[in-house]
Amino acid sequence: MKFPGILKPAVLLMATAIMPFAATAEERLAFGATNAQSAHYAYFAALTKIVNQAYPDYQASIVETGATVDNLKRMARGQLDIGLITTSALYHANNGIKTFEGNPIESKLLWAYSLAPQNVVVRKDSGITSLSELAGARFGPGMRGSSTEATALDVMSTLGIEPDWVRGSNSELAAAIKDNRSSGFVKSAVGTKFDALTTDIATFTPVQVLGLTEEQVNTVKTELPELSIVQMPGGEMENSGPYTAWGFMIGVSARPDLPDEVAYNIVKAVMEDTVEQATAFPNVKGQNLAELTLQYATSKLHPGAIRYFEEIGLTVPDALK
Repeated sequence: MKFPGILKPAVLLMATAIMPFAATAEERLAFGATNAQSAHYAYFAALTKIVNQAYPDYQASIVETGATVDNLKRMARGQLDIGLITTSALYHANNGIKTFEGNPIESKLLWAYSLAPQNVVVRKDSGITSLSELAGARFGPGMRGSSTEATALDVMSTLGIEPDWVRGSNSELAAAIKDNRSSGFVKSAVGTKFDALTTDIATFTPVQVLGLTEEQVNTVKTELPELSIVQMPGGEMENSGPYTAWGFMIGVSARPDLPDEVAYNIVKAVMEDTVEQATAFPNVKGQNLAELTLQYATSKLHPGAIRYFEEIGLTVPDALK
């Protein structure tokens, strides 16, 4: 008859022991990045640190993934809470087109952190001075399987330009340019400057960049609204004055059902960080990520992100709500 009295404290002890674990499990967050060798993986590692320090009740952890498309599919299945994306791929997912044909994913953008203008680079001695002159020329669309390649193929097709495509890895495309087996290629810039690979080519093989004409800009804006139009300064290495390129942003989006409060807290912590992101990914140093997001976003923002941006006095365009 005394056993129930003895068991009650044990039962209560078990209940109180279990409850915190249940609460903690609800606050675990999985951040989908990319392969561990990428600089963007380091950026996402910094995000977990920022969020965990700002909100001790959250347990954010990084997950190595296959990057953009993989992240979007995993978020749709609820396996990731936030993930690395390109704004162009997010647009495709939201609208159920191209890679996501017939399978739309309602992932919303949280913020963008890295602009990726797409430089069309040709050997200066090729004699090619405009995009239209690439028709029939041996030319690389970008690394095989990359967002750069997919986007370049879309843009050129939309503009009615059909080069003799040269396919391969970045190193293979660079070697073809140096050996004069290819007129050039498309390569992401770092901010508004050449990346390391393009700089290496230009050091020994004079090159120049080709910009979009006003008519081509209008065509891209109309037919490929997922892309951004970027004004580039040009320079001595580019052998060009100011020019216009297409591009996309690299950013972070959320699983379709991520609670508004969680999204708000993550965005707030990241936007107010001044150390961790710049240490892990120097390209963000000095950047106003909130303003950058509103300038180049091509998909709707998560309500939690909208709340934070409006709280700090920014105007969120209706098209992003």
